[in-house]
Amino acid sequence: MSKEPVILDGKKVSDDIKAKLAVKVQELKLQGVTPCLATILVGDDPASATYVRMKGSACERLGIISKKVVLETSTTTEELIAAIQELNEDPNVHGILLQHPVPHHIDERAAFDAIDIKKDVDGVTTLGFSQNAFGFADYPSCTPAAIIAIMDYYDLPIEGKHAVVVGRSPILGKPVSMMLLNRNATVTICHSRTKNLGEIVSQGDIVVAAVGKPNFIQGDWIKPGAVVLDAGYNPGNIGDCDYEACAKVASAITPVPAGVGPVTIATLLKHTVESAERTVQG
Repeated sequence: MSKEPVILDGKKVSDDIKAKLAVKVQELKLQGVTPCLATILVGDDPASATYVRMKGSACERLGIISKKVVLETSTTTEELIAAIQELNEDPNVHGILLQHPVPHHIDERAAFDAIDIKKDVDGVTTLGFSQNAFGFADYPSCTPAAIIAIMDYYDLPIEGKHAVVVGRSPILGKPVSMMLLNRNATVTICHSRTKNLGEIVSQGDIVVAAVGKPNFIQGDWIKPGAVVLDAGYNPGNIGDCDYEACAKVASAITPVPAGVGPVTIATLLKHTVESAERTVQG
């Protein structure tokens, strides 16, 4: 009979991070500084509006100011960059988050890269990506950082392990691969077009699912005893892994929801508070 896997409870990890942050926020307020996260929403995409609202609520519960900037769908790249520059120059704003995706006519990469590196708490700039690859980013991309935080919280070893990352996005698959490599894992990066994908995944001691396809990772792909981190979030609260099938084989697994997601938001708040602390330290 197979042993039940450890369920990597993201809410528990998130609550731990936020409890420590609450203390730091109060200490900053005593010094006359209230951490502030500015969120920029371009257009009226309902899912994006929901995400921004969730992040704003999470801020407010911790005593972090949530500054919302809402722009019309017709906003040009130049107008968006001008709004970002205004926030860059505002000393009371400590973090800037541009909600993805933006309308198609906007040059999203140019907009991301307009964010001051000191306020890039979501880890979306090209410079931030480069710093993360070299292992010294102040604010690595939040979901990759959340994955590492979960592994550390549960004391799951990374060094010497073979990690297979399925997904290659610039804010998830690629940066988490670099972070695992920097922690001395051997990393294989795959994606939806990789040939013999199941065979490669089956070699992983650590499997990170970040491909954006519901139930894509199959249970019979998982090496017995592997650690499975599902960073997917698809309609209907479905992850990128076939959870029931993978859980039968894995030694530890994140659920969806309540796995990587809550820790991602907690990481965003953590980065914002750390940015505020840096302003106090000069």
